[in-house]
Amino acid sequence: MIATVSGKITHKSPEFLIVDVHGIGYKIIVPLSTYYKLPEINNPVFLYTYTHVREDALMLFGFLTRDEKDIFERLIGVSQIGPKLAVNILSGITARELKEAIAKGDIVKLISIPGIGRKTAERITLELRDKIEFTFEGSQPSAVSRQLSVRRDPLFEDAVSALINLGYKKWMAEDTVKQVRGDIGEKGGIEDLIKKSLKILSKS
Repeated sequence: MIATVSGKITHKSPEFLIVDVHGIGYKIIVPLSTYYKLPEINNPVFLYTYTHVREDALMLFGFLTRDEKDIFERLIGVSQIGPKLAVNILSGITARELKEAIAKGDIVKLISIPGIGRKTAERITLELRDKIEFTFEGSQPSAVSRQLSVRRDPLFEDAVSALINLGYKKWMAEDTVKQVRGDIGEKGGIEDLIKKSLKILSKS
């Protein structure tokens, strides 16, 4: 896997770059957020890269910051989102704005990105909200911050894992355990949490 590329830009367009590294030209696809900050042709550049391998091609995707690369890798882990769509997403929103939208569950913000419909926006939120680390400004934690801290509760995670092992989908397990956890607070143990969750799930 090619993790970084450092060399001289010999071609620059919104579609792709060519970076010369000791006489070898690497074709690299970048989001517009990276493209707008690139130096001019014949200048040096350092990019964090993701190597995408298919049966018929090997493609490189490049980013100026590690943060952009990290959120790109999160996005392609979402079902039905490939590298090109992930690049399009980062071309329409900054990495920080995207993380904030996911953490807040801001579907309206996500569907404002070209190429993203409601179903895709909801899928991104459901699959990534527990995996995104985002710090909101201010000393007091927001409601979303508190929600995420609950989701990282070991008791919560154990209950979700047990429900998944019983055959329930991850998002169903998470939403149900969150509901039960909010009702019983810190009083109930893992057994009580699972039983109450199963009771709700059996009615759905």
